[in-house]
Amino acid sequence: MTANSFLLLPFGFLLCFLVSGSFEAGIVTVDVKTAKNLLHSGYAFLDVRTVEEFKEGHVATEKIVNIPYQFNSPDGRVKNDRFLEEVSAVFKKDDRLVVSCRSGVRSLLAIEDLLNDGFKHLTDLGGGHLAWLENGFPVAKPKVKTADPKSVDLKADEL
Repeated sequence: MTANSFLLLPFGFLLCFLVSGSFEAGIVTVDVKTAKNLLHSGYAFLDVRTVEEFKEGHVATEKIVNIPYQFNSPDGRVKNDRFLEEVSAVFKKDDRLVVSCRSGVRSLLAIEDLLNDGFKHLTDLGGGHLAWLENGFPVAKPKVKTADPKSVDLKADEL
């Protein structure tokens, strides 16, 4: 085996894990054109990217919710321990959802957790937000509301 083969070996294992895991869990992955059609037919969109990524731009659709699967931390990304609880507070187990992240890895992990929690109609956006952008489909930026400084009443110990 060459040195290059050893470098590629971990990527091969990761690819096998993702592919085998997605087939075992019954995950359906679709291309962006199919996902766009699903959204037009009434599916909701669950964006599992970080809040920071979401603020940079997201799929332009009416029924969109951003619930991060992971958070950024000083040590890298960490799983959102309340992910299932937060999704369950917004969606019912039989809602039809297109799930997406930046490139397609986090969404597969999120879908696996959601399926194990009893969600039934989940579709993965293959290639994630990057594929959506590559196809030139519409994106939007969330409207940020700012608080009226007069209505904010913070005490020093709350800062």
